[in-house]
Amino acid sequence: MWDALLADLRAHLVVYISMPFVAAIIGYVTKVVAIKMMFSPIEFVGIRPWFGWQGIVPRRAARMASIACDTVTSRLVTPREIFGRLDPARVAREIEAPLIEDIEVITQEVMEQVQPKLWAMLPEGLRHRIIERIKADAPTVVRQIMQEIQDHVDEVFDLKAMVTSSLLRQKPLLNRIFQETGKAEFRFIARCGFPFGFIIGLVQLIVWTLTHSHWVMPAFGLFVGWFTDWLALKMIFRPKEPRRYLGLFTWQGLFFRRRKEVAAAYGELVAREILTPANIIDAVLVGPRSDRLFDMIQRHVHRMVEENAGLAKPFLVLAVGTKRYEEMKRLVVRKLMVRLPHTLKHLERYAEEAMDVRNTLVTKMQQLTVDEFEGILRPVFQQDEWILIAVGAALGFLVGELQVFIMTS
Repeated sequence: MWDALLADLRAHLVVYISMPFVAAIIGYVTKVVAIKMMFSPIEFVGIRPWFGWQGIVPRRAARMASIACDTVTSRLVTPREIFGRLDPARVAREIEAPLIEDIEVITQEVMEQVQPKLWAMLPEGLRHRIIERIKADAPTVVRQIMQEIQDHVDEVFDLKAMVTSSLLRQKPLLNRIFQETGKAEFRFIARCGFPFGFIIGLVQLIVWTLTHSHWVMPAFGLFVGWFTDWLALKMIFRPKEPRRYLGLFTWQGLFFRRRKEVAAAYGELVAREILTPANIIDAVLVGPRSDRLFDMIQRHVHRMVEENAGLAKPFLVLAVGTKRYEEMKRLVVRKLMVRLPHTLKHLERYAEEAMDVRNTLVTKMQQLTVDEFEGILRPVFQQDEWILIAVGAALGFLVGELQVFIMTS
């Protein structure tokens, strides 16, 4: 028996030596493929519904966006907290120059559109006084509007809708949130496939030597692909707290061990790509609750126009009629809203500094419980996790069959 084994060993020495290395490569490759399949391709490639593939995260974009959104909006920041850091007086100062310029242009445009002859007939001094009074009152009105927004922020700003829509529109960004947050975990999954596979490959070598069963190679290949995927995932998320094993070493799930690093990466990315002053301002101006902001601005602007029309108001009402005069005030608001996005760009630098979204996110994330912290990345693995493990097992099985072919040819 031993003579036969030695003869077979000499005849297939290269194949025998390669077994643990092939198993190690299977372990590594199946991990890399599994990670790629989580995020690529962005859109479905193949023939629907069964023949093809779309990355798990892009395919489950609505669910993944909802998870990321819930993390941000329910555990990390609130609209009231964000807007509460803005000083209404400072906001007025930041946009005063462009706003005053807009007021002069809007006043000229509206009057020339509503009653050009009347505006031209008014004494130049009176026209100048009207515009100057509106300019002087504008900062006060801005402060009042800003204060009202802070007092009723949930009525004009839907943070959850803003975050969700941003992620659904930008699937690559959704991918990046999970990829950058879990960068070390994904790297660990790929790398651990090699040593795990090598160890299992040594067992495979012994079993093949003793049995020469054609099922050994594919069975071990399948086992390597499945077990190494499963074990790598376990080692990332379990245990949540440090635990000593066999009295020899201590292990804590890699994701929890990196809490500070993960918090910094997540906070940086979300603050840089999603919760930016530009995005927040845009969501307030054109988001699902922007009509309430319009009503708020219209109320304040109408009052300002009424208070500053002064001596000219009777002439205006007489010349254009009450209905036309009211339309004129609405026209002022509409033109102001058109110019507002450009005007508010002057606010972004101050808003970024005052809101301090990045540091808020990082600090709040570090205060999460381990269960809450797990919810940041764990769902990306849980969604169709079995598919990834099954693919790893299938690839391992096919490589095992190839080994059998080489051994028996």
